[in-house]
Formats: sequence, structure tokens, C-alpha cells
Amino acid sequence: MTVRVLLVDDQTLVRAGFRVLLERDPDIEVVGEAGDGREAVDLVRELRPDVVLMDIRMPGTDGLAATREIAADPALADVRVVVLTTFELDEYVFEALHAGASGFLLKDVDPNELRDAVHVVARGEALLAPRVTRRLIDAFVAQGARPARPDPAAEELTEREREIVALVAEGLSNEEIAERLVISPHTAKTHVTRSMSKLGVRDRAGLVVAAYRLGLAVPQR
Repeated sequence: MTVRVLLVDDQTLVRAGFRVLLERDPDIEVVGEAGDGREAVDLVRELRPDVVLMDIRMPGTDGLAATREIAADPALADVRVVVLTTFELDEYVFEALHAGASGFLLKDVDPNELRDAVHVVARGEALLAPRVTRRLIDAFVAQGARPARPDPAAEELTEREREIVALVAEGLSNEEIAERLVISPHTAKTHVTRSMSKLGVRDRAGLVVAAYRLGLAVPQR
């Protein structure tokens, strides 16, 4: 299946470079480009891409605000946003994921990794730049992830679902979760899907954020 991609960056040359890299994959089609967040939101509503590669720092409406608007629109529930930035700063990781992004990559990503990322996110999986993943988790722990009071949504999770959410937060795939818990991949996927529904998140990235926010996971040091 062809993945339809929208490129968003205020620099024309950057967009052109990403277009060339992405379209070397016959299963990726760049359906449009936008130079700012406002234009991006309008084009997402018009073109309904599968994946949006979104710059953070842009004039006018920035990438975080645009991501937040896209994620909040029920009509765009199937659109996945991958935030691209040159800034390896934790606050951008936090803000991007809380805004509803499904992935976070640095602009110096390897071309093959970029293309793989598009396919991964299009399948509904979470994706973070490897060298910021550890810092993201450490920062969640350092600032205190547990909520001040119980969250009603978290209380609805079964013990098995809590266990699986914790494993998702560790970065395990459905297959790896199934192997760890000695269950079928289909059962693992079902638990992940139900957990996302109960916690009101769009995808695995949101589930990771929820896991640390609600104190459902403690990463291994």
C-alpha cells in the first residue's frame, strides 16, 4: 500500500530534499508541501495524507500548534504526524508527543531510516529518534511521572492491560510483548488497542506518554 505524505517546512530546499529522498521508495508518494503550520492544517484537511512530516520552528503557526490542531480533529484521526527538527532538546520531544505527534526525528536522520520511519508511523506504531529516546524516558522519571491523584481512565485498565502498557513504554513491539508474556501476537495487539481506547490516545506514542504520566511504567536503568 502506498503511503501518502505531506511535507511541512518553511525552507523550500529542505522540502525538496526530503521529497527526493522519500520518492526513491516506490511505496511512498509525496502528495503536497506546506511552508507553515496554518497551510499544513489546511492541506491535511484537503488531501488527507497518511503521514505528515512536520518541522517545529516555522513563522506564524509553528509545527507544534499545527500538530495539536490536527490531533484534536476527529475527522483527521487516521493522519499521523512525525515531527522533524534540528533541535535535540527534551522540551521539543515532550511538546511534540503531548501535542499528538506519533514520531520524533532529527533532520540529520539517515535516508533509509527516514523512509522506514514513514512506513512505521503509517502502520500506527510510535517512533522516536534513537538517541533521544533514552533522554526522554530519563526526563519523565526525573520530573516525576506519577499523577497527584488517580486517573479514572487508568483505573479502567485491567492488570494485564497495565502490564502491557508498561511493556509498550519500554519500546516493545506486539510480537516482543507476546513473547515476553507467552501470549499470541493477536492477543497482545488486542490489549494494546483496548488500552489506547481506554486512555483516549491515538497511537503507541500516546500510550508511551500516558504510561509515564500515569505512573504505569518505570524504565529499566
